[in-house]
Amino acid sequence: MYNIILYLYLAGVAIYSLFNKKVRKMWRGERAAVAYLKENVDQKAEYVWFHAASLGEFEQGRPIMERLRKEHPEYKILLTFFSPSGYEVRKNYEGADLICYLPLDTPTNARRFLRTIRPVKAFFIKYEFWYNYLHILKHRNVPVYSVSSIFRPGQIFFRWYGRQYSRVLKCFTWFFVQNETSRELLHSIGIDNVTITGDTRFDRVLEIKDQAKQLPVVSIFCEYNISDNPDDDIITAYAGSTPPEGVFVAGSSWPPDEDIFIRYFLERKLLGRGKWKLIIAPHVIDESHLQQIEQKLEGCNVVRYTKATTDISIQRADVLIIDCFGLLSSIYRYGTVSYVGGGFGVGIHNVLEAAVWGIPVLFGPNNQRFHEAQGLLKGVGGFEVSDYESFTQLMDRFAQDKDYLAAAGKNAGQYVTENAGATRKVLESIG
Repeated sequence: MYNIILYLYLAGVAIYSLFNKKVRKMWRGERAAVAYLKENVDQKAEYVWFHAASLGEFEQGRPIMERLRKEHPEYKILLTFFSPSGYEVRKNYEGADLICYLPLDTPTNARRFLRTIRPVKAFFIKYEFWYNYLHILKHRNVPVYSVSSIFRPGQIFFRWYGRQYSRVLKCFTWFFVQNETSRELLHSIGIDNVTITGDTRFDRVLEIKDQAKQLPVVSIFCEYNISDNPDDDIITAYAGSTPPEGVFVAGSSWPPDEDIFIRYFLERKLLGRGKWKLIIAPHVIDESHLQQIEQKLEGCNVVRYTKATTDISIQRADVLIIDCFGLLSSIYRYGTVSYVGGGFGVGIHNVLEAAVWGIPVLFGPNNQRFHEAQGLLKGVGGFEVSDYESFTQLMDRFAQDKDYLAAAGKNAGQYVTENAGATRKVLESIG
């Protein structure tokens, strides 16, 4: 049944690729993967295979890849992706020797792929459970590990109609899961080769923090509030300068998120209630969205990052829009309060990148499926915002109660550091 559904899916992808650029990239990449490996594989080398569905899973697997590479230079690393959003961003990642798409999990594809690469170990990150690949790996006695995996009662493995498919989980040598719930669910279907190690993303964000970039434009933007009268000379402009009351960093925001926090800061500006700086790093960076944000900020002095300079004009600005990729994890360091978008849509983005800097993290209501968000809520370092009123109430308290603000930030930072160490636990367990 699995293979029948897979071939039907394969036919659908082939047709859809004619009309969708992203799917077309995936389709072509998957078809070219085995040829790429045959041409580039080192037949004398021993490969460790890491598979990540997309960019988020790659970030979870990255600490293990990099530690393994450092501690076991005798291995080479193959990294595969399912989604273009992972492959296209990380196809030049220097931490792997070979990088390609993973061909769809048909019996033929799986045999050809594994015959070409012959891995000595395999790591599947979080949710990856490919039936044919896993059964062939088991048949060949290749150790296979599921890393940072998390299970929920609603998944097919724990439903009466999914018990046959759940046999795929028997192919894993070991599960390194995020929480006790996952361990209990696996135990309920007879799987006990499980260790609770937590999530490697905690290790990754700590690494990112240590490697964070210095951003002079952002630093100068956050430094002072000065006269926004363009006719004032420099001396006059700086005469009444003061540090901002706070810096609010909105990362990976979508329009429903922006409608809430922009309205709040516009009203504060009109009422003259303190002076916060606002940094917006939208999830979608295209001209139409950037213009939409600027229209919502009518009456504010707005500067785009790529057009900003380190002169007086950036300090006059109320709002800095980050109109390029790759800076957000470093930008959170400048924040007093952070907001992570996506919670009014399909789900929130990476809250740990903000929390690691020891600042409170706000996010929308669609956060129940995100273990790290639930941990921040429980530890009072993260805060759910359901509408404009709840956002206003929370931000006003942060603005008025500095002790509460400091305690919330401390809680967020401690949550990250106290949950780090999954990478070390995984590698110590596999030897």
